[in-house]
Amino acid sequence: MPKLSVIVPCYYNEDNIPVTIPGLIGNEVNFPPEVEFEYIFVDDGSGDDTVAALRRAQAQYPDRVRVVELVANVGSYNAIVAGMAHATGDCMAIITADMQDPPELMVQMYDYWKKGFKLVIGNRQDREETGFSQVFAKTFHWLMKHLALKNIPDGGFDFVFFDRQVCDDVVRMQERNSNLFYLMVWLGYDYVNIPYVRRKREIGKSRWTLQKKIKLLIDSLLSFSYFPIRAISVLGLGLGGVAMLYGLYLIGLRLFGSGEPEGWTTLMVVVLFVAAFQMIALGVIGEYVWRGMDAARHRPLYVVKQMNEIGRELLG
Repeated sequence: MPKLSVIVPCYYNEDNIPVTIPGLIGNEVNFPPEVEFEYIFVDDGSGDDTVAALRRAQAQYPDRVRVVELVANVGSYNAIVAGMAHATGDCMAIITADMQDPPELMVQMYDYWKKGFKLVIGNRQDREETGFSQVFAKTFHWLMKHLALKNIPDGGFDFVFFDRQVCDDVVRMQERNSNLFYLMVWLGYDYVNIPYVRRKREIGKSRWTLQKKIKLLIDSLLSFSYFPIRAISVLGLGLGGVAMLYGLYLIGLRLFGSGEPEGWTTLMVVVLFVAAFQMIALGVIGEYVWRGMDAARHRPLYVVKQMNEIGRELLG
């Protein structure tokens, strides 16, 4: 009997839980009868009553729902890794707690997994959201596809279905400041891409702030691309070439007796431009150095405060 572990990271989802859990469990009827289910909800240090809502749901579905409560907020990707580490299924799915991704798509994903695919991606071809969020998302994934991982699908994805082997690979790596979903693609397994339209959030307010989005963009680029370092080298060589040509120009003026241009304003602009470039270059290098130091410290990605497994206690 294959077992499916559905991992759901939660952060300020108090109002979503009473809708999300029945929706997920109600989707079980679409699967073959031999499939066994477990739902692992990981509370990522929420400051509301998300944990209380999860415990109420766990009491209602003791044989299916497991709750991993983290000590502090560590980010959704680290929370997902915590869920993966506690999952016991033969295959797994990751879905958000706000039900923007259609759980019924997991049935089609499961069919592909049965055919031997280790990774199945639910790819957002479009989204009901508009405005800046949509523009930022499209720009983010365009940059990643053209500068980092060329084999990722067009558009974003954070709804995936994968094999136990992929889970073990990711958990074993314990990679910091990275992008979990891109990491799954980076592993190199053949994957299937299923397009869908992401729904607009109906309950609650997204905690995915602009600051977090920018950090994710920086983390993703630095984790999977050498482009920032290469760009510094190319710009440095370009500036050096311009400086050499300008130096030859001044030497020529001196040799042929022409007056040297005053150019005080121009000189200051050039000096300030070069100084700004140097500071940016040091910042990019510092980002790489900091990530190396953070990995060298071997601190845990997360700390589990409590593991609630009412179902196991009742069944044991």
